[in-house]
Amino acid sequence: MTKRYTLSKQAKLDLKDIKNYIVRDSLDNAETFVREIAERFQSLADFPGMGRSYETLMPNLRGFIVGNYIIFYRPTKNGIAIERIISGYRDIEAIFLQDNEG
Repeated sequence: MTKRYTLSKQAKLDLKDIKNYIVRDSLDNAETFVREIAERFQSLADFPGMGRSYETLMPNLRGFIVGNYIIFYRPTKNGIAIERIISGYRDIEAIFLQDNEG
């Protein structure tokens, strides 16, 4: 049985923002990246122990690097829940602190 992944509202916004950012340079690159990241979502759902722990940011949180971005996700009973997709160049701790306060 194939495991499933879900995207939080914020993760969907993150993905849209990333695509809009990349499309300024190249529509092909933006579409390629979105395809690549969607493939990673399924890989992570199938093997939720991949990546590293980010337990300090949120309970059960893991992260997996794709290019310059980190997919933050939590394992679930049937796969994973993708919480955020954030550039590794950003202040990740501050973003999660802000998310938890808001």
